[in-house]
This record gives sequence, C-alpha cells and structure tokens, in this order.
Amino acid sequence: MTEHRFTLILAGNVDEHLDDLFEAGCDDATVGSVDGVHFAEFDREASSLTEALASAISAVESVPTLRVKRIEPDDLVTASDIADRLDRSRESVRLLVAGQRGPGGFPSPVSHLRARNRLWRWSEVAAWAGAAGSPPADDARIIAALNAALELRAASPLLLDDTRSLVRSLESSAA
Repeated sequence: MTEHRFTLILAGNVDEHLDDLFEAGCDDATVGSVDGVHFAEFDREASSLTEALASAISAVESVPTLRVKRIEPDDLVTASDIADRLDRSRESVRLLVAGQRGPGGFPSPVSHLRARNRLWRWSEVAAWAGAAGSPPADDARIIAALNAALELRAASPLLLDDTRSLVRSLESSAA
C-alpha cells in the first residue's frame, strides 16, 4: 500500500458534518476552510491513486448534502508550478517552454498566451515530461479526468450523477 496525498474541494456545510465525515471513513483527512472554500486534505493508503480517490469521494459523498467539487492539485499550472512539480528551476522551465532546452515540443499554454503568467495543463506537461525521459505522471491524467467529470456533473447533474462509476472505469483502464 502506498500513501496518496490529495485535497478534495467540497460543497455543502462541512462544519455541521465533521463527525459524519469521520464516521464515513474520512479519519485520514484534515478538514478546513480558506476564504469560504471548504476542503478535506487526505493522506490515504491505497494500492493506487485511483483507488484512494474513489474511496475518499465515496466516503465524502455518503454524507448527506456534501459533494466533491474538484480535486487538487489543480490541472492548471503556471511556469513556477511546473518548476516545483518537475523539481527544476524556473529558468530551466522558461528555457523548455521557449524550446531552447530539452527535446522541444513543450505543450502550448491553454490561456493567457501573450500574458506574463501563462497557464498550462499539468496533465499535458506531465505527459510531455514523461516522453522526454522524466518519470511518468499518470496521476495527472487521472486527476484531470476526474475533475472534468466533476465539472460536467456540476454543469448538468443529469449527465453524470454517479462519479463513482467514472472512477471505477478509470481504475480498470489504468490496470
């Protein structure tokens, strides 16, 4: 078993349900709030990240009125975030982005193309880094897919009400 660290951003009145969360199996989570955004930070032991996420989401959503809105770490990253996640300097990442270092083909930013603080999808950067010889980051793909499903569910609950079925399908495709 491996310990997986992630944060679930929650909707609902978390403060009223702290005991319920604990009883539902979230005893490995630290629950808090920053500027009105409720979260549960997990250190969950499981054989895979997908299994850890599936069990955490199921536990949280078994509590009436609580829903998972998204999973952190977020898929949208700045050059500084990329440097932190790849354990490189910001200058090294700037050179990778500019094509002046590395194999080339760094992913295009998804927003703020001409701005100073551009944003990239971490799942794309991680896949590029894996192809360029860095350790593969399947976690990024899993989190990005689940966040997309959670966004879709928020936009149209009828389209995807059962997030657990998506988690299970991701788990079977990862095997």
